[in-house]
Amino acid sequence: MYGPPGVGKLTVARELAALTGFKLFHNHLTVDLVSAVFPRGSKPFGPLIHRFRREMFEEAAREGVDVIFTYVYAHPVDEPDVKGMIEPVAAAGGEVLFVQLTCEREVLLERVAAESRRSFRKLTDPAAMERLLAELDLATPIQFAESLRIDTTALQPTEAAARIVERYGLPATH
Repeated sequence: MYGPPGVGKLTVARELAALTGFKLFHNHLTVDLVSAVFPRGSKPFGPLIHRFRREMFEEAAREGVDVIFTYVYAHPVDEPDVKGMIEPVAAAGGEVLFVQLTCEREVLLERVAAESRRSFRKLTDPAAMERLLAELDLATPIQFAESLRIDTTALQPTEAAARIVERYGLPATH
């Protein structure tokens, strides 16, 4: 599940995990792990995050564990990273289903400032979000695979999760 910061990835992913029983491996688990030792922008930061994610997906695929992953995808710079993360899943015979979450810019800027984002040390400054949106293409979908695109502007997270289950025919535990 991918989209810009504040779009609702973690919130929708939690609902999807509750509906399906899939394991939730959200973006900040690895970001927080690596940043505990190496600051953002340091030489080992990006490679370590990529390696930990890839190894987690490889092992999950080998063990048959269904995983929901959240990610901020910037087109086209993150395409090699995404391909690298999903390669072990495909190699193990697994399937990767892509969901792109979007929402209106004004709503996104409001959500980014939400207090709930602080507990994960997420981006919470609307001005920084504006700069990020100006510098990176966070709206273009992943080009090498089909993505279900869901606008979360006025959609409840439970409804977004239900749409994902329906579109991809995922098993629902409820």
